[in-house]
Amino acid sequence: MIEPPIPPLKAAMIPVTPLQQNCSLLWCTATMKAALVDPGGDLPKLRAAIAQTGVTVEKILLTHGHIDHCGQAGIFADELGVPIEGPQEADRFWIARLEDDGRAYGIDARTFEPDRWLGQGDTVSVGELSFAVHHCPGHTPGHIVFHHSPSRLAIVGDVLFAGSIGRTDFPLSDHQALLDSIVRELWPMGGETAFIPGHGPASTFTRERASNAFVSDRVLAAA
Repeated sequence: MIEPPIPPLKAAMIPVTPLQQNCSLLWCTATMKAALVDPGGDLPKLRAAIAQTGVTVEKILLTHGHIDHCGQAGIFADELGVPIEGPQEADRFWIARLEDDGRAYGIDARTFEPDRWLGQGDTVSVGELSFAVHHCPGHTPGHIVFHHSPSRLAIVGDVLFAGSIGRTDFPLSDHQALLDSIVRELWPMGGETAFIPGHGPASTFTRERASNAFVSDRVLAAA
């Protein structure tokens, strides 16, 4: 019996914070080196997931600066002794107000300075894997997406959800910019690409282009 090959990338979704934000644990199966994407809170739950998978976290990646995505990222980075990469620098506005937002949402949040701001065309490494960085403003001005093309997987934060899109009623949000980001940056990744959103279940771009209430091909053609 031939064993199926081990995929180069594995991912786990770990809902955290009262807002049930999907923190993603990504790891390279060749090295068991890992990254946490958007560890907004519930650090005991994240520690348990790290222990269960047996990985070594080497960095924290952030899609954007909202409280549920990065409120405790600085705290956890210090605990683990790892750097923070992302988001794009236009989200400095949101990171600067994390402690105020934390009081409003009941999250023990702390501001921080990322070790590396990211932008369009950058890459980030996790073990032997390389993820492309796509700047996708709209939900926030500095929102980014991580794409591992060989695995046909994207981590899209609050840009796109199964059946919906990110909110654009926040300060510095831009609804048209969000729609443009989805069409310009996400759709060219290919319909077979699966994505992990910031909230709710995973989906594929094919499914969203067929049925999403905001950005399906039919809806955009009629706009």
